[in-house]
Amino acid sequence: MLKRFSLDKRVNLVYQRLLKYVTPHWRVLLFSFIAMLFYSAANAYVPFIMRDVFEILENGIKGQGLYLPFVILLTFAVRGLTDFISIYGLAWIGRRVIRDLRSLIFMKYTDLPSRYFDSSSVGMLVSKLTYNTEQVAEAISNALVVLVRDTLTIIVLVGAMVYFSPLLTSLVAITTPIVALLVSMMSKAFRRYSTKIQTSMGDATRVIESAVSAHKVVKIFEGQDYENKKFNKINKANYKMNLKLVATVSLGDALTQYTVALGVSAVIYVAFSNAASNILNAASFMGFLTAMGMLLAPLKRIVNINLALQRGIAAGESLFEIIDEPTERDDGHIESKKISGEININSISFTYDKDKGKVLNNISFNIRAGTTVAIVGRSGSGKSTLVGLLPRFYDVDKGEILLDGVNLNQYGLKNLRRQISLVSQDIMLFNDTIANNICYGGLSSLPREDILKAAESAYVMEFCDLLPNGIDSEVGEKGILLSGGQKQRIAIARAFLKNSPILILDEATSALDNESESYIQRAMTTLMDGRTTLVIAHRLSTVEKADLILVLKDGSLVESGTHQELLDIGGHYRDLHSMQFSV
Repeated sequence: MLKRFSLDKRVNLVYQRLLKYVTPHWRVLLFSFIAMLFYSAANAYVPFIMRDVFEILENGIKGQGLYLPFVILLTFAVRGLTDFISIYGLAWIGRRVIRDLRSLIFMKYTDLPSRYFDSSSVGMLVSKLTYNTEQVAEAISNALVVLVRDTLTIIVLVGAMVYFSPLLTSLVAITTPIVALLVSMMSKAFRRYSTKIQTSMGDATRVIESAVSAHKVVKIFEGQDYENKKFNKINKANYKMNLKLVATVSLGDALTQYTVALGVSAVIYVAFSNAASNILNAASFMGFLTAMGMLLAPLKRIVNINLALQRGIAAGESLFEIIDEPTERDDGHIESKKISGEININSISFTYDKDKGKVLNNISFNIRAGTTVAIVGRSGSGKSTLVGLLPRFYDVDKGEILLDGVNLNQYGLKNLRRQISLVSQDIMLFNDTIANNICYGGLSSLPREDILKAAESAYVMEFCDLLPNGIDSEVGEKGILLSGGQKQRIAIARAFLKNSPILILDEATSALDNESESYIQRAMTTLMDGRTTLVIAHRLSTVEKADLILVLKDGSLVESGTHQELLDIGGHYRDLHSMQFSV
């Protein structure tokens, strides 16, 4: 009982939160509801028209009914117009709500901490933004139209039935608790299956996105069968869930109609018995039957639209889970226009997952402003994690990081990240022009001359000049139209343009050929001059001139010093150096 109460309470909260997105458009909502009232009134008038028709035919005075065709045309004109207004009005509200929800969720995605994305698949996040929001739109627009309009129609038709015969109406009303029980049972099944279907859609999107993005790896390693099996397993589960949903809808529909048929049978039995002969004439009985017949269609729609409502509730719940996720902690108040770049790392420790142990353990070192510091070590030693703490992609678990003597947490996030440029080994280019990829985000307001200068400094113009549209050429999805070295140079040009006092180079020359690397190394020397630069490198030959080299092993700082000092120590750095150069 407690579990059921908790579930109902949660569903009500989702309803209430969805309504908060609807209420700003209350004028359109009110206008749509008024239109529904007129629509229901028009429906309620039809049984009375049929009563009059039957009465006139029964009395044999045909001339009296010439006005009825015009009444019918007027009634159905009102019905059609108000139906259009209500459907369009609520659809307008539904699309507005989805527009607002999608904008809010996309904005949320850009503000969520890196830890959230570490445990979430891209496919699932995309599915929630596209598929799940459409389910909410369906619940707000079409489902709400049917729910409100047909509920009003049922009320006025029942009123007409009571007017014609309270006795016969009471017989039909006996079936109401049974129908209500069926709707309640189906609601729970609908919500359960809808949640599972939405999850499977997210899983399918994840597998598709992964297989398509890595299509070359799939081909070269003959992964087609593996990917097909993985997708077919999800596709089969989705297929089964949808069949169960269809079976539930069909069974519920059949049971509902049979229950109503019991009421209809009872009505006809009583109507033809002596009990009703003195209180119901033929014309009134025709009006009652018309109202009762018209009752079946909206009743069926309400039972079936419950599916769309429960889908919307399940989808809304998943969307609100994202909206309720805490964003990156940003409670700093210091706004510095330009820092010098002095960095102090004091006894920091960090872990991604407590069950897997520490990734960084009790690390301390100091970096003077304007110097170059190289961070070396075997793969998995924590190099990229360490530099990722500086722009606060993650917050340390223990210890502190000072920038110009101030704790990183005291800087506003945007202000802190304006002081840092990053060129990583995983180059991310957007499906836009080369120029727009260089002046991305906060750099977009910079003049064209600065963009061209940055492109020249990173030797981007060397290949741009060979393209039909030059620097305004499209790079394709994730830069697919460019080589690895060309993408790397665009990322480096971005760093030139940002001109920040701190520079992080995470294997920044890893994707360059020998000729490109020769150019870039000279450009890097200019770029690094006067900046605090942190360089991650596997090739030790690229960091020999660094002012300070930090050697990491299993998340701990084991050695630090200049290239020659570390060779003289004869420790872990020397082992790494000997291993590379002996090869």
